[in-house]
Amino acid sequence: MSTPSISALPDGGLKNPGAGLITLDPVRTALLHGLDDLLTGLAARLAAPEVVGPPLLSVEGLTRLDYFRNFPHLGVAAGRFAPEEIDGLAAGESPAELPLRPTGHLLPSATCYGLLLSLEGRDVGDGGLRLSATGRCFRNETHYDGLRRLWGFHMREVLYLGTKQGSVEHLEQGADFVRELAGRLGLVLTRAAADDPFYDKGGSRARLMALDPVKHEFSAPDGTAIASVNRHRNFFGERLDIRAGSQGPAYSACVAFGVERWVHAMILAHDTPERALERLRDART
Repeated sequence: MSTPSISALPDGGLKNPGAGLITLDPVRTALLHGLDDLLTGLAARLAAPEVVGPPLLSVEGLTRLDYFRNFPHLGVAAGRFAPEEIDGLAAGESPAELPLRPTGHLLPSATCYGLLLSLEGRDVGDGGLRLSATGRCFRNETHYDGLRRLWGFHMREVLYLGTKQGSVEHLEQGADFVRELAGRLGLVLTRAAADDPFYDKGGSRARLMALDPVKHEFSAPDGTAIASVNRHRNFFGERLDIRAGSQGPAYSACVAFGVERWVHAMILAHDTPERALERLRDART
């Protein structure tokens, strides 16, 4: 007896479980994986080895990085049911009516935080260090909008720590890569300064940023930012005691890609997911 083929989705496709939550169908899934594979080209170009960051970030660590001063609205906390509530759950009580106990951890809102915290107290040497990772990130947003703004999404980052000049060169190479890849994929992107740097936006830092922007975004025609280049100066190096050999506190910079947003941009540019996937396949040959 032959095994029946299982390929077609039910009528209406896959349902989205809730606001900001999307289940990608097979075509969009192929787009996401194929795009992330192309995005690893920057890591290969810069010899940045692939790592896997932690799934949770400590509140204590994020506090030292001014996370809650800068992004008080974004944090998604991890909680657990208290041991005394377990019997009630097993007996069928509604989880929504039972309190959650704080764990002292948040879900990541950006991939690089876990990598930076993992380098606390380390010396990356005069030659510096690069790392690449794709993480599942989570943000508490005021609203959600398809693939443009999600509760949880994939973010690929290529992180550099080392000298001031090295961080500048890292971002220049990252920006060149974004433009090159956009051309191969048939995407028209605009670059503009953004106003949400990783470090303290208050006082003298805010005035300095107005004169010398530290974050630039690359956006699709509908305004969706799909990539960014972020110069942290030596903020993380000082806060986390990350040194660059004889150069002192390390300067850091990262190039970040919102992978689902690249899927959105591809569909926007090529009208349908199927045509977008065809263009992606052509770009990979």
